[in-house]
Amino acid sequence: MPRSIALVGFDADDTLWHSETHFQAAHAEFERIVGGYVDLADAGVHERLLATERENIRLFGYGAKGMTLSMIETAIALTGARISAADLHRIVELGKAILRHPVELLPGVRAAVEAVAATHRVVLVTKGDLFHQERKVAESGLAGLFQRIEVVSEKDTASYARLLAEFDLEPARFAMVGNSCKSDIAPVLALGGWGIHVPYPLVWALEQAEVDSAHPRFAKVARLDEVPAVLAGWG
Repeated sequence: MPRSIALVGFDADDTLWHSETHFQAAHAEFERIVGGYVDLADAGVHERLLATERENIRLFGYGAKGMTLSMIETAIALTGARISAADLHRIVELGKAILRHPVELLPGVRAAVEAVAATHRVVLVTKGDLFHQERKVAESGLAGLFQRIEVVSEKDTASYARLLAEFDLEPARFAMVGNSCKSDIAPVLALGGWGIHVPYPLVWALEQAEVDSAHPRFAKVARLDEVPAVLAGWG
């Protein structure tokens, strides 16, 4: 099988374990804090924070630390610098709470990754703060299942192409599994690889994207334990 899929990549956040739920809870608490100073509806707090995060990704990257700095910047701007030091400290604690939160694996994750690892080489490809991602991988108990763990600043075609070059593998022999069409699926399809979308109930606004469901190298499954069967069919 010279062109069969030889390498399978797994996303981490919201594919193997819960993540976005914690970020959205922090966003909700942030709005409650800022709501003590401004009218939330009139101020467009959610939109202002999202715009600040979008701008700051280029400086801070992804993850809880960048989110916290963006919340502080947005709070100061929205309140005309009236927000108290005590409330700024509360915002800092929101970010720390995410960094400290224990890893909660999604149902059936270990069995699914083990099943794929029995027939393919598997790698973990995730983005975000390096320290936080390394801690989550270690706490997950899954690190030993992967031949390689990649923490990248952005999951785009360049990042995936670099990974495949290091494995000396053509894109047609690589499949990526993840919850984000924008980061996990679209770049891999663009390279000529395969993508398996495993949706998570919550999607960060900056990760929202669509792919053609009829694409011949794309599949969508409800649960991670369906991935081995999809790979077998593609094999």
